[in-house]
Amino acid sequence: MENSIKSDVEGVNELARKKIALKLEISKVIVGQEDVVDQILIAIFSDAHVLLVGVPGLAKTLLVNTISRVLGLSFNRIQFTPDLMPGDIIGSEILGENREFKFVKGPVFTNVLLADEINRTPPKTQAALLESMQEYNVTIAGKSYGLPRPFFVLATQNPIEQEGTYPLPEAQLDRFMFNVWVDYPSLEEEIQLVRKTTGIDQEKVNQVIKEEDILFFQQLIKKIPVPEPVLEYAVKLVVSTRKDSQNCHEYTKKYLSWGAGPRASQYLINGAKTHAALNGKYSVDIEDVKAVALPVLRHRLILNYHADAEGMRIEDIVSALL
Repeated sequence: MENSIKSDVEGVNELARKKIALKLEISKVIVGQEDVVDQILIAIFSDAHVLLVGVPGLAKTLLVNTISRVLGLSFNRIQFTPDLMPGDIIGSEILGENREFKFVKGPVFTNVLLADEINRTPPKTQAALLESMQEYNVTIAGKSYGLPRPFFVLATQNPIEQEGTYPLPEAQLDRFMFNVWVDYPSLEEEIQLVRKTTGIDQEKVNQVIKEEDILFFQQLIKKIPVPEPVLEYAVKLVVSTRKDSQNCHEYTKKYLSWGAGPRASQYLINGAKTHAALNGKYSVDIEDVKAVALPVLRHRLILNYHADAEGMRIEDIVSALL
C-alpha cells in the first residue's frame, strides 16, 4: 500500500476508508460498543496500549480477538492469576539436549496480547510487562529479545470483586494510553446480541488491513500537524489537574489528591492526531483533543475523600476541566 499512496493527504484519506471497513467488519461479531471500538482503534494506530475496565461477561475477550483478526495480527491471551510467574509471560531459559541453555519465548511474543484480569496477579508479575510495554523488548539472563511489531497490550480489569486483587501501581497504569470503560449494552443491542450468538450460524470476520500497513499508518499519523493553540490547550488541560500549578482548576483543589503527568499531555496529542486522521482530517483541532481527554485522564487522576463524600466521579471532573 505504501507504494500506491502518492502523498500524505492520500494516506489520510485511505486510513479514513480503512476505519469504516474495519468497523463494518467488527460489527459482524460485536454488537454496539461503538465508543469502545473507536478508542481501541485510536490506541492501535497511535502505537499504544489500552486498559479495558468492565464487569465480567461483556465480551471484552471476544472484542479484542475480533479486532486482532480484522487487523490480521497474531493474538495471545494470558489469564492473570495470583500464582502467575514472570516467566509465564515473557518466557524462560531451559537446558537443551546439547547441555546449552535455550530461550523459550513466552506468550508476550505476539502482536496483540490480552492480559485478562491483570489486577489478579502480584506486582512482581505485573512488572514483567513493564519493559515489554515501554521498550518493546524482553531481557532474560542479560540478553535482549525484540518483540514483533506492531505490539499492543490490551489489559482487562473488573471493577467489582476487589478481594484477591492487587491494584496496578501508578507506573504500570501510566503505560496505558487509554482507560476504556466497557458498559452494559442497551436493551435493543442485547436483543440483537442474543439473536446473533444463540443460533447455529456464527458470523466470521475477514482481514481488512495488513500489519505492514498498520506500521505505515502509525508513521503517517506522526506527521499530522498540530497548531500551536491546540498544543497549548492540551498541555494546559493536563496542567490544570495539578494542585501545585498556577493554572490549577477549582475542582482540582477540591476533589483531586493527584493529577496527571507529562505523559498524559503526550498521549492527548498523539490520540488527537489519530482521531483526526481516522476521521479524514489533515490537521488537529481542539475537538480532537476533547474526544480523547476522558480515556487519557480517567486512570491518571486520583480522587480525594471530598469527591467520595460528594459523589463526584472522574467523568464529572474531566467534563468541568474541559
